[in-house]
Amino acid sequence: MSAVITISVRTLVEYVYRSGSLESGFRSASSLAEGTRIHQQIQQQYKEDDRKEVYLSAEIPCDGLIIAVFGRCDGLLLSADGRLTVEEIKSTGAPELPEEGREVHWAQTLMYAHMIILEQDLPDITVRLTYVHSRTGEQRSLERLVSAAEAAAFAGATAAAYAPYAALLLQHGERRTESIRRLEFPFPAYREGQRRLAGAVYKSIADGVNLFAQAPTGIGKTMSALFPAVKAMGEGLQRGLFYLTAKTVTRLAAQDAFALMSSGGLHLHVVTITAKEKACFREEGLCGPDYCPFADGYYDRINGALMDMLRSETLMDRNVLEQYARKHTVCPFELSLDAAYASDAVICDYNYIFDPRISLKRLPEERKKDTALLVDEAHNLVDRGREMFSAGLRKAPFLALKRRYKGQNRALSAAAGGLNALFIALRKECEPAGSGKWSAYPGELPGLLEAFVQEAERELLGSAPALLLEGEQEDGLLDAYYEAQAMLRACKMYDERYITYAETEKGDVFLKLFNLDPSHLLTQSSKGFRSRIFFSATLSPLHYYREMLGAGEDDYSLTIPSPFRKEQWQISILPVSTRFRDRDDSLKPLTAALSAMVARKGNYLVFFPSYQYLQKVYDAFSTALPGVRTLVQGSGMSEEERERFLGAFRLGNEETLLGFAVLGGIFSEGVDLPGDRLGGVMVVGVGLPQLGLERNLLREYFGAQGKNGFDYAYVYPGMCKVLQAGGRLIRSESDTGVILLADDRFLQPPYLWLLPEEWRDYRILG
Repeated sequence: MSAVITISVRTLVEYVYRSGSLESGFRSASSLAEGTRIHQQIQQQYKEDDRKEVYLSAEIPCDGLIIAVFGRCDGLLLSADGRLTVEEIKSTGAPELPEEGREVHWAQTLMYAHMIILEQDLPDITVRLTYVHSRTGEQRSLERLVSAAEAAAFAGATAAAYAPYAALLLQHGERRTESIRRLEFPFPAYREGQRRLAGAVYKSIADGVNLFAQAPTGIGKTMSALFPAVKAMGEGLQRGLFYLTAKTVTRLAAQDAFALMSSGGLHLHVVTITAKEKACFREEGLCGPDYCPFADGYYDRINGALMDMLRSETLMDRNVLEQYARKHTVCPFELSLDAAYASDAVICDYNYIFDPRISLKRLPEERKKDTALLVDEAHNLVDRGREMFSAGLRKAPFLALKRRYKGQNRALSAAAGGLNALFIALRKECEPAGSGKWSAYPGELPGLLEAFVQEAERELLGSAPALLLEGEQEDGLLDAYYEAQAMLRACKMYDERYITYAETEKGDVFLKLFNLDPSHLLTQSSKGFRSRIFFSATLSPLHYYREMLGAGEDDYSLTIPSPFRKEQWQISILPVSTRFRDRDDSLKPLTAALSAMVARKGNYLVFFPSYQYLQKVYDAFSTALPGVRTLVQGSGMSEEERERFLGAFRLGNEETLLGFAVLGGIFSEGVDLPGDRLGGVMVVGVGLPQLGLERNLLREYFGAQGKNGFDYAYVYPGMCKVLQAGGRLIRSESDTGVILLADDRFLQPPYLWLLPEEWRDYRILG
């Protein structure tokens, strides 16, 4: 019996017939919406007997396989003499409509023709390719009469061109399934609590529900999530998974876990997506066929590159992707994206699923239904979600554009002027307090934004690509365009979970649509996936994170106690005030406590709520104990600088080492320093976010809902940082060390209540 490969018409023809280079220059962000509008406009002209959005399917035998294709043609038109025409509609913003249709567009139309001929047993059919200019509305239709034999031959040739790739994926799938069935847990035994987490992950995927799991640092959360998710693939419960991370260190942990399972026989295609600016080979960052050989002719070489890599590799990290990108002269970032659509598992940032600007938009709904999301360090997703769904604009760029284009492009000048006038009105609302807020955004904002975006697009489409690529458009139109687009997206998402505020500073006005509660939009952006597994050592209190991450009534929760003995920790609380007004007075007791902590030889970390506070204590400590070796976290450290910082925490250091770092920063989460690599941690302060307008708006919003607004806005996010920093210390059953919590509030509710059970056997320093 022949194996069946199911694929959409569009995916099939793009694989076989897509050619040319990665597009360069400016691309309209409204093209998708314009395309939909144009399709509907033409379809409204159809006669009563014509049909639109017609679902079609067919099976094409090829080389021992059956290629099952499906899709929807835009129109199936019936003439007066009973003959049929299949129509495909394409919108374009190019300067002129094409004289001849693009090969990939004809291919899509011809595949639909073949499917209709088979369905209705026709001798021939007319195929029509209609191009419409998105700005002028000009139309051009190209037609062919295609016989049944011609259509069948074309469909057969298309399937034959795809068959080697299909066969590769099929053979890989069989090998993958067999390897998963044989796969054993890659450690001699489960750690305490690890089996419970793994079982909960598997059951959540099996039942198609979401899981919110708090599991302590050190039990092996990464493997506890990945191993059962992989086993679920072998049992046919799902076809793939995404491992979503917020930071590089957790991405590397996932790669290591897959590598360990691969050494145990797992055969799985796993790709890691690295941010475009980090993946790019070109130091100057110029993209496009005129500037980059890896973009020039990309689509002519990508199929060969993918076939080569998928045939030879399973774990496709940044180094592997770079190797094949150079070998086949293709863009490494785009190669990682194309590989993601073909792979079983994808390791990437939260953005690729949740952010409406960046998400993997070609991911079909059918695949989502068979895919689980594993969200590592899920506590980070709350603030990241707010950031993704919020948007802000400043007045100054629009005043400048109004003046810049006054004599050159009156329509664009007027559109920028309309937004500038709105900002002037907002400034009057804000004075004299300097800020203001409204329960809904100004009603005229969306219309003004749409007018500006439309005129900016027209101007940018006529600009020289080189200026846009090199960022040399000195008037700032491109930046203002993208910011206005982001604001428009926020306008469309705006509901009771948002608030609008404005601030004035030095004559400028800043307007922001601020997302207060990201839960609804996080759920919407990940809608359709089989299961979402949220896990972290610090989902505490669990009810808060369930609420903020969009839990449903049927979703599961799990809290696993620490597997480590209380004796492994020595917990002390120094009741000193670290509040901003008292920080100068705290230098002496903090320095004394640090000196006492490092009196015993070893490696230590101390975390502060700000760089400024860190520097003050560092200066005082260096004066008091000049002989202790110290390291200081800098702002904007490169990956190499971070590695050198962590690399200094070696086993068997001959001298005591004390690292000064920032609470909530790169060294307070996801860092693994087992054994004697870290002997003690001091946390200064309770981690509260800096007092400010946005945090106060959050406090008011949740307070109005009958919740403790201060806890939601300040305490819970702050204590999460504290617990993460302290979690760097005990990583295994044999680790021991000291934790010093420096703040008198640790002895008061709710901070005391939020301390882990294993930290509550503390002593108070006098």
